[in-house]
Amino acid sequence: MLNSDPPDHERLRKLVNKAFTARRVERLRPRITAIAAGLLDDMSAQRDRPEVDLLASFAFPLPITVICELLGVPAADRDDFRTWSATIVSDTSAPEVFQAHATAMLRYFTALLAAKRDEPRDDVLSALIAARDEGDRLSENELLSMAFLLLVAGHETTVNLIASGLLALLLNPAELARLRADPALIGGAVEELLRYVNPVNNATFRCATEPVEIGGVRISRGDPVLVALSGANRDPARFGDPDRLDLGRDGAGHLAFGHGIHYCLGAPLARLEAEIAVSGLLARFGSIRLAVPATSLRWRPSTLIHGLESLPVRLAP
Repeated sequence: MLNSDPPDHERLRKLVNKAFTARRVERLRPRITAIAAGLLDDMSAQRDRPEVDLLASFAFPLPITVICELLGVPAADRDDFRTWSATIVSDTSAPEVFQAHATAMLRYFTALLAAKRDEPRDDVLSALIAARDEGDRLSENELLSMAFLLLVAGHETTVNLIASGLLALLLNPAELARLRADPALIGGAVEELLRYVNPVNNATFRCATEPVEIGGVRISRGDPVLVALSGANRDPARFGDPDRLDLGRDGAGHLAFGHGIHYCLGAPLARLEAEIAVSGLLARFGSIRLAVPATSLRWRPSTLIHGLESLPVRLAP
């Protein structure tokens, strides 16, 4: 779907669009809240430990559990998906490792879709199978690609939004205090965090369909083009003082979810998960501090994804 043009793009997107409308996503709020509360309970029970990895304990399991339940993927398999997904979006994976993990993921989905074809459930993957089988609208490759995309894109970006967003707040204590003092700011805060932390560095690889000149640079038909979403979100012509985190900023127009026909269909879900995650953490823990110097934190080696490898913190009521 990411690499399709009309009319194929509309055909593919229409099949999954209903699952991610703002109204349907809002109905997921109680379940997402319950998942977040369970994870927060687990972290609260570990107070005797000097530190906790907020990414592994909270920022990862929340979105992966939600998207697994939505698609109909057993949550018990989430650690496998974390490994496979990390390899796929990494710039430093050895070719043989990339091939092995991509193949493992493909085989997993092939078997899972076969099982759902035999015993359909009330989930998105079963609905996609029904649409394919009844209307002959998805080829087997399209079906596998869709499952692959929805699971990877459905958690990678939100994991990074939650973890990197919390780091941004910890490194900007005045803004963190501002949000604690006025929890109603959370909606606008998530938009500013999306702009500021840029969970996705660059848009999907594209090629120019016609000659164009941008910024004095001539781009010929067929030339590869990489659109830097992170650069656009720090454009001083659009956002005043763009390198400053400002939770009161009007963040409308940021490109964290892309633009146009390929605008992220999971945007409502990502926003809701981030709002619940950040609000829940701040409500549960009166003190959240980095357990290591910020300069020691490591970022994942990925041109596409902007995310931390871990986020060690110290929590207190």
